[in-house]
Amino acid sequence: MEALRQKVKEDGVVIGEKILKVDGFLNHQIDAQLMYDIGETFYEQFKDQKVTKILTVEASGIAPAIMVAYKFGVPCLFAKKAKPNTLNKGFYQTDIHSFTKDKTNSVIISEEFLDEHDRVLIIDDFLANGDASLGLNRLVHQAGAETVGVGIVVEKSFQQGRTRLEEAGLKVSSLCEVASLSGNKVTLVGEE
Repeated sequence: MEALRQKVKEDGVVIGEKILKVDGFLNHQIDAQLMYDIGETFYEQFKDQKVTKILTVEASGIAPAIMVAYKFGVPCLFAKKAKPNTLNKGFYQTDIHSFTKDKTNSVIISEEFLDEHDRVLIIDDFLANGDASLGLNRLVHQAGAETVGVGIVVEKSFQQGRTRLEEAGLKVSSLCEVASLSGNKVTLVGEE
């Protein structure tokens, strides 16, 4: 996705050698047209998978996930980081460690919204070490459902996330792969 690659290069802010800040268009202020295009791209990549649910984690993955769900015509479900008082039925739960925030959260999904008949496409804004997607996959398995793939908006390919997801048997598709953040500069895969 050339528009996304360009945004990452032009508007991404490097913090150290492992953190890329993209809050101007992806996870704080949202570029709606870009999200729409992301939805279309993931739809084209996974349209043959008979997807019944799009799953992400609260909160940064919600914007791209909603657009993917819109394109598929299926619900978008997100794992909550806190159990609401209104959740009085059963739920699935797992812990997910955030690389960016260096914090572990327990996340939940109501049993009401995910079951053994679902074919789930996981969508997330970033892939670093893979903890979020692996955690979401655990929730899918708790429900007896099937993960048909993982769609990542921006992958930091210099970290171990893709390897961990593929070792877990997951099909991974990334729209923008960052090769390096060295020298306070974004270098994309193919530019090295």
